[in-house]
Amino acid sequence: MATTYSISDLAREFDLTPRAMRFYEDMGLLQPARSGPGGRQRVYSARDRTRLKLTLRAKRLGLSLHEAKSLIDMYDSPRDTGPQLRKFLQVLEGHRAQLEAQQAELQATLQEIGEHEKEARALLARIERPAKAGTKTGAKAVRG
Repeated sequence: MATTYSISDLAREFDLTPRAMRFYEDMGLLQPARSGPGGRQRVYSARDRTRLKLTLRAKRLGLSLHEAKSLIDMYDSPRDTGPQLRKFLQVLEGHRAQLEAQQAELQATLQEIGEHEKEARALLARIERPAKAGTKTGAKAVRG
């Protein structure tokens, strides 16, 4: 007999909410069988568990759910794995380029922040120096 899982089994295993599981089902990533009165109880297969695992891995890589579904669906088909792997590499290359562009933007922003901090510290030092010097001079004048 094939291993099956309830929605709470998989939600607990992958630290998800049942609502998230239903969302993945609505997106077509999971296709549980139905049982019980009125078919209200979801029964997930080992295939669903694997698809969920792959979906979460794709999310960690920063892929959209549509990209994840497209890639995961390719593995369900009996086609040659060559086209599947080429598509996967294409998606990963595109995502890498996007992340590298974001990284370059962040690096430029951090550099700009550093320059503003340096300028602000220099201005603050100039403002505070005369004030401290004036305080000391004023104290000597009162005593003398």
